[in-house]
Amino acid sequence: MSKNVDFKLNISGLRELMQSTEMQAALQEAGDAVAAAAGDEYDVRVHVADFVAIANIYPNSKQAAQENYESNTLLHALGSVGLNMSKGGS
Repeated sequence: MSKNVDFKLNISGLRELMQSTEMQAALQEAGDAVAAAAGDEYDVRVHVADFVAIANIYPNSKQAAQENYESNTLLHALGSVGLNMSKGGS
């Protein structure tokens, strides 16, 4: 009883959605949560790339960069706010 469904992806609409101010605001909010969980020496930058908006969370000092290198601070911060980035994805 199933019918064949014809699906056509609207690439320009998807690009518009992925670069929208709403998407940038959501990324900023998530990035701020991760940076706060990582500590005072982490910042967030949201920018628009070719197809999507991207949030970068990064250490803003040499000490924070070294701490992140030694103990994966940002990875732990991702997990603490519910953004698990481990292999396998859940």
